Amino acid sequence: MKEKKVIISNKLGLHARAAAKIVTLTNKFQSIIEIINNDKKADAKSIMKILMLAAPHGTEVIITASGKDESAAIKSLENLIKAKFDEES
Repeated sequence: MKEKKVIISNKLGLHARAAAKIVTLTNKFQSIIEIINNDKKADAKSIMKILMLAAPHGTEVIITASGKDESAAIKSLENLIKAKFDEES
């Protein structure tokens, strides 16, 4: 299992469009991928679970992945989050 800490840096945090982009991306991987915000853990392949994290701008989350493509999954999700979900310049 691999994990990476990242900061949600887009203005609106993990809202519906951002969550949808996460789900679209993570469903390309076979690994089990989760996002953790404090004591809340969400399946990164479930839009409803991601929204329930209630992670606003500035929140530090932990991405975990377990499986044969875990490294690629972590890197791809990290890049999406760092790119502010391609919503901001």
